[in-house]
Amino acid sequence: MYSMVYITASEVEEAKKIAKALLNERIVACANIILGMESIFWWEGSLEEDVESILLVKTRSELVDKVIDRVEEIHSYQTPCALEIQIK
Repeated sequence: MYSMVYITASEVEEAKKIAKALLNERIVACANIILGMESIFWWEGSLEEDVESILLVKTRSELVDKVIDRVEEIHSYQTPCALEIQIK
């Protein structure tokens, strides 16, 4: 079984950094970056707006926990978004 992990990043450079780390560690097979996503969200009691990049990575389902753990280690966000979407 295979999965895709949806990750948001503060900017394209951070998305590239995360993608390259995951690829170099061979825990993902492919990474795609989508630029310029408009985000509106609650953070520390305030409604915030920002522009982010989307990082989509493809991997084997048994590696998803490792991918998410690694994203949490290297991401600049205190609570990064990293969601698994199973591919069937």
